[in-house]
Amino acid sequence: MSRALSRTALERYFALQLAIAESYGIEDATRQFNVEPTIAQELNEKITEKSDFLGRINVIPVTEIKGEKVVLGLNGPATGRTDTSKRDRVPRHLLDLDALGYELFETNTDVALRFSLIDAWAKFPDFAERYAAAVQRQIALDRIMIGWHGTHAAPDTDPAAYPLLQDVNKGWLQIAREQIPAQVLRPDAGQKITLGAGGDYANLDGLVHDIKQMIDPVYRDGNDLVAIVGGDLVANDKGKLYAKQGDTPTEKERIEDQQVIATYGGLPSFVLPFFPNTGVTVTSWDNLSIYFQDSSWRRYLQENPKRNQVEDYNSRNEGYVIEQLGKFAALEVDSLELV
Repeated sequence: MSRALSRTALERYFALQLAIAESYGIEDATRQFNVEPTIAQELNEKITEKSDFLGRINVIPVTEIKGEKVVLGLNGPATGRTDTSKRDRVPRHLLDLDALGYELFETNTDVALRFSLIDAWAKFPDFAERYAAAVQRQIALDRIMIGWHGTHAAPDTDPAAYPLLQDVNKGWLQIAREQIPAQVLRPDAGQKITLGAGGDYANLDGLVHDIKQMIDPVYRDGNDLVAIVGGDLVANDKGKLYAKQGDTPTEKERIEDQQVIATYGGLPSFVLPFFPNTGVTVTSWDNLSIYFQDSSWRRYLQENPKRNQVEDYNSRNEGYVIEQLGKFAALEVDSLELV
């Protein structure tokens, strides 16, 4: 049954149109428009602010859909000496020129707002701000999910078959599988790596230590590596601590404060949204990047009474990058078994 927006809801919808038009510097948000690069950067910063993790890594505007990596980083020692009486001094390249570069893919975030929902939100004068913040937060969460689970960029994505957005883009773990397979720890076919008493690794410290050893030696002691650890592994480790020390009040308090699990394998350790539950990755924050083409952002807002909804179409080109391949090592997803 078709219905129209109430008067108050209609006012809020028009206010949303006006707010979007003003924020993007255009006259009419109901006609498809390109977002100016400077405004695209501002929008991207708002999205990044919605996630502590995205604020730690690089989220970078680029002009081309394919090209060389852009983050500066020495690919090894650069200090030495040359006998100039015999040969010229040869400077080292700052960039890790692995010739693999980056590639961006069209990425859509299309949101439908039911008329009934707009009616329900009509009581909030700041409806436009609430809606914008909700969309920005979801884009931030989707970026993180793709980063850890993305395996390919399908022309036509299927959220039912790939609920973790595996088919939207290639994330960091997939890039590692393809470009640095020797730095992805995996068992023999049909086998599992076991963690626990009597397993391949007695504890998480040993596992993280071995993954760290797959990092190129020139990066291994740079004091900026972190261990990203799956939630199930941390929970399992905390459970063992509870079982061993939970009856002692002072020790239990320390466990609750997470002071006893601040490091694994000698590295600061973190649990991140959407990271595989039994996964481990060792790298540095500035080695992980998301690139977006600053001229590719497009938006279109339309009312669709046939579906009793307002439709908000957002698109841009973006992709994932490991800046220095030698500075990344990981455990293959779903290869670990707790014993």
